[in-house]
Amino acid sequence: MRMQCTFYRKLFTCSPSLTPVQLPSPKETHLWYVKPNEVKSETLLKQYMEILSASEKENVLRLHGDEHRKTALLARALVRTTVARYQINSHVDPRSLKFRKNIHGKPEVEWQHGDHWQPPPLHFNISHTTSLIACGVTVDSPIGIDVEENQRTVKNNILNLARRYFSEHEYKVLCSIGDSQVQHQEFIKLWTLKEAYVKALGIGFSGAPFNTFTIRFKNSVGGSSHLSLNSDSKASEIAVDYLDSPHNSTSNWQFALIELDGSHYAAICTRKDSATDGKTSDSMKLTVWKTIPFLEDVCVSGTDAVVEVNGMTI
Repeated sequence: MRMQCTFYRKLFTCSPSLTPVQLPSPKETHLWYVKPNEVKSETLLKQYMEILSASEKENVLRLHGDEHRKTALLARALVRTTVARYQINSHVDPRSLKFRKNIHGKPEVEWQHGDHWQPPPLHFNISHTTSLIACGVTVDSPIGIDVEENQRTVKNNILNLARRYFSEHEYKVLCSIGDSQVQHQEFIKLWTLKEAYVKALGIGFSGAPFNTFTIRFKNSVGGSSHLSLNSDSKASEIAVDYLDSPHNSTSNWQFALIELDGSHYAAICTRKDSATDGKTSDSMKLTVWKTIPFLEDVCVSGTDAVVEVNGMTI
């Protein structure tokens, strides 16, 4: 996974505005995230509410509890402000953006077509916990992302959940981990990868249940197709095996697994560029920003805030 920064910090002290950003290249992924506990200004929260559609406002206000309402508000505001940053057809007002859902419920931008303008094939996906919200953006490639707290408490027994939701091979790998803390971490990592893959497909959990495919590590040199303990993610490519066709696997998707702010795992899945089919591709080029929309944007790629997860045991 390669990271780059295109700009660093911008502090907005005047009227609400957004730093313009160039669209990602076809092989590039952008990730924006915000931590709700760092957004303390009531004025900012009111500005976020003002850019939402009537139905989005209604959905936010019907939620019970201040924390849930704030998370939902920030999630919708992050999507609108993130998409509006990209110079698609001069300036885009985040209020003017319209969204629709595909037949499986995955949100998409509904661009307003002009006489001589065709909208770019911009894709986005959002994921959130109560403590972190992230939005991923690509061009010409579907994207799925998932974020989870790396110390997330799981109410049920890890292995019972793995037996129910994961493939038999993944379950056996988790069973073989003697350290309960490591086992818990590997469960969370695997869950985020599987969730990101299903969201990239755009067909939802019902269309691709977790127990119908296996996440594995494919050695970039030897071509090994086995998921093994202590595999190094830098020397391996994450791929997917379908259980109804055990001798076939898909290499059409690429993954990144990172840790944000030392507190959350983020998995990103995008479709590979068609030019790389059948070839060893470069790792995902990823640029990450931490943001408080309308106030501050910090490019954190290459800093301690973004750490590639290595030495995964799954």
